[in-house]
Amino acid sequence: MAEASDKSNRYRETTESVLEEAGEFLAGFRSLIMATASADAVPDASYAPFVRIDDNAFYVNLSDLSTHTANLLATQRVSVMFLQAEEHSKQLFARKRLSFEAEADVVARHSPEWERILDLFERKFGDVAELIRPLEDFRLFRLQPRGGVFVRGFAQAFPIGPNELERLRAINDLEER
Repeated sequence: MAEASDKSNRYRETTESVLEEAGEFLAGFRSLIMATASADAVPDASYAPFVRIDDNAFYVNLSDLSTHTANLLATQRVSVMFLQAEEHSKQLFARKRLSFEAEADVVARHSPEWERILDLFERKFGDVAELIRPLEDFRLFRLQPRGGVFVRGFAQAFPIGPNELERLRAINDLEER
């Protein structure tokens, strides 16, 4: 019973306007922060450029030489965060942020999904994505969110459940910008 009480004290009700604000916040990012852990629970913090399509997932193209790649292959678990830049925050102790718990899986190389996502990487990031595409030591991962939290500031934390993730679906890289 204490767990339900803790959650009700920690989070506020998520409204349509909060989800809209979270979606607008998310739309301003081209890279994400990742927290992974090895099979032995050794933590690693990193980042990666990403693309999104209409399936709500974040797609990252990662080198096998990276610690986060080995961790994702070992555990299939990741936490993803989008964090307001320090220079845009009025209070560094309460920076706006959006985080998700997610499951990671590898997209099969040269599958239709892989081709579609790598085309989006090239459109979004240009020459460097085109240079990386044929490299065999890169793997495309789908990071599928299972839930999250949008924090607007002190005492303004809003849970984003699986059903509310659908409302963020419109924020993706399929549309020309």
